[in-house]
This record gives sequence, C-alpha cells and structure tokens, in this order.
Amino acid sequence: MDCQKGIKLYERAKKIIPGGTQLLSKRPEMYLPGLWPSYYSKAKGCEVWDLDGNHYYDFAQMGVGTCVLGYADDDVNNAVVRAISDGSMCSLNCAEEVELAEKLIALHPWAGMARFARTGGEVCAIAIRIARAYSKKDKIAFCGYHGWHDWYLSANLGDSSNLDGQLLPGLMPLGVPRGLKDSIFPFGYNKLNELEDIITKHGKDIGVIMMEPQRAVAPEPGFLEGVRKLATKIGAVLIFDEVTSGFKMNLGGIHLILGVEPDIAVFAKALGNGFPISAVIGRKEVMASAGDSFISSAFWTERIGFVAALATLKKMEKNKTQASLVRFGELINKGWKDIAQKHGIPIQINGIPPLTSLTFKTEHPLEVQTFYTQEMLAKGYLLGAAVYTTAAYTDSIIAKFISDSDPVFSEIKESIKSGGIKSRLKGECKHSGFKRLV
Repeated sequence: MDCQKGIKLYERAKKIIPGGTQLLSKRPEMYLPGLWPSYYSKAKGCEVWDLDGNHYYDFAQMGVGTCVLGYADDDVNNAVVRAISDGSMCSLNCAEEVELAEKLIALHPWAGMARFARTGGEVCAIAIRIARAYSKKDKIAFCGYHGWHDWYLSANLGDSSNLDGQLLPGLMPLGVPRGLKDSIFPFGYNKLNELEDIITKHGKDIGVIMMEPQRAVAPEPGFLEGVRKLATKIGAVLIFDEVTSGFKMNLGGIHLILGVEPDIAVFAKALGNGFPISAVIGRKEVMASAGDSFISSAFWTERIGFVAALATLKKMEKNKTQASLVRFGELINKGWKDIAQKHGIPIQINGIPPLTSLTFKTEHPLEVQTFYTQEMLAKGYLLGAAVYTTAAYTDSIIAKFISDSDPVFSEIKESIKSGGIKSRLKGECKHSGFKRLV
C-alpha cells in the first residue's frame, strides 16, 4: 500500500496541531507509526478509501465505535439532509429534542428527564455537575475512563499513576488546577473492597460514584449491586457511563441487561451513528438539579444530532441491529481463537462482543500487535487491537478477514521460534497509551 499522501499530511499536521489530531485514539502512533494512512477521502458501510485511493475494510474502530449502522448510512444521512434543507439552526428550538428525550426515557423507565450535548466528554462533565448539585457534596469515587475534563484528570494530581489502571496510562494533569487534588478517588472494576475503603475514609464527602457498568470484563456476582447499595447508603449519585457500551448489546444501556439501575446514565458514540449527539438521562429528582446550575451551550440546540439519533434508533429497532453487532463480534472472536490455536499462539480476548479486543500473550506483545496491523494493512484492512463491530459487516467479509489473518499468525509463530519479531517491523512499534508527541 502506498499511503504517502496521508503520511506526509500527518507530518504537516503535527507542526500546526498539538498532538497531530483531535483525538488520541486516531493518532497513527496508536496503530502503525510512520506507515498508517492517517486520513480518509471516503467511507461507506465498513469500507474506507484513503487519500491515495487505497481501499480498506475497517476492522479498527469504525469511527471509534460511533458508526454501528455503518459509515454514511443512507437512512440516517437522508434524515440529516432533510433537516439541513429545512434549517439546522434557529432562534427557536427544534422539536426533535423533545422527541428524543421521550424516546430515551421510554427505553429506560427508571429515568424521568434528559439533557443533551454533542460529545461523550461533555455529557460526563454535565453528569458530574448535576450529581454534585443534587448531592451537595464535591468528592467523587470513580472506576473506568470518563474523558479529558479537569474533574477526571485531577485524579493524577496526587498520584500520577491513579489513572493507569482505568484505561490510559500516563495521562498528565498539566493545566488542571492543583486545588482539585484529593477530590477524586479511583477504585478497580470488580473490586468492591476498594470502593468500601474510599467510603470508609471519605464517605461523608463522596457525592458521586461514576463508573462504566461493563467494558473489558463482566461484573462479578454482587459487584454492581454492591456499588448501588453503597451509593444509596452514603447519599451519593450513581452515574453509569455508557458512552462506549450503550446501544451495543441491546437497544439502550447495557445496565438494562445487567439489572442494576443508576441515578444518571450518559450516552454518546453509537447514539447518532457518527453525527455528534450525546445524552444525559436520570431520575427526575436528580436531573431537576440541572435547573439550579448553569449548564448551557448554543450548539447543544443544533438540529442535526437529534435528527440523526432518532433515525439511528428507528433503524436499530427495525433491524434488531444489536443482535448483528453481537453475532459479528462472536464470529471474529471464534476466528481469532481458531487460528491462534492452529498456530499455537497464546492470545487473550476481552470485551463485550461488539467491542472485542485481542491481546497477544507472547514476549513483546506490542511488537506482535504492530506486525499484525502492518501485514493486514498491506492486505487491505485497517486494524488495531480492538474491533468495534458494525451492522455493515457480512459473514463473507469477516471470513475473508480471518482467512487473511491466518498466514500472518503463521509468520508470528515463526518469528517467536526464531527469537523476535522486531526485525520484521518496517517502522516503530505502536504506542501503548498516551505519549506526548513533539
């Protein structure tokens, strides 16, 4: 693959855009440093064309988990085009925001009110503001990844490794006010005892418990129920961050399957199939506190996101999209397991099927992953360590992906026998987390 246009454009970008991109997950260094195509000219279904005209099937992240129906879905796009033609912004409000609020509340009967924004990080910050306003307590216990805002990064002010076990290691709290130190405390997933310890030390000041209900592994029996019980006991607002998990396994939040109700839940990503829309839903008495705080932004009222979300939900419901997302994830997992067993390569697969991730349990696993990405790129696939499935996949596309992966796994096995894979890399090894780019 000749990807020189994208590679050269990224070198230009790094000189004028701090970090090179707007999103850490889209930095080429997270995939294949110096060789990744970086930019697209067209995306449709699960197919992508780069600036050099190369064609790929996307087994990377499908727009970082946003395009569950596939890129440029006709039904969603047509609804958006109509909204643009009728005016996407106005001095009056768009009626679709009321319709979307009613739809989300109907899908989550425990909730009574909704607010909207554009991004996942925004709704996490909004949820924290509402929860603090309701509980009238400042401190937060949290588990998982919840975005870039000050309240979250402040965890690393007291101990720079506090966030390492949550998703991204090495996040730097530069620019975060030092006064936020000791205002947020991490606990591990499935480690109820760690939350209990936080509450023992800071319980009277903990007003918020925020966590992802499920990501890499399933909750152990009693874990989520225990968190819910502790939150109620100390008068803290329990927030489930469903930015990633929402609308992947079922039509709504994954907590509906898990059987534990929060006080607030937040959604983004899959909600608008690639168009910017995010939501905060919650119990009426909790959400009403938003009216006593100042939470307001002009572009939260723009029409496109609401229209896209309604069209996306309608199509999901009609096509039972989540069943396809799960089945395709299970097919990919089975394929990986089969070829790994065939070649005697130890691997580990984590995550819910619609967000599955592959880890090589070998020496130098990042080098092995980089090699896998490198070789699959040459075969016409965008590939990282994680695959967000899409309804635009087909059984034949997945079968071809696994078939094309087979000889790469054979080369990996051969390199393990010969003592290393580094010499087979055409560039540098992928980054494992946050790295400052200069």
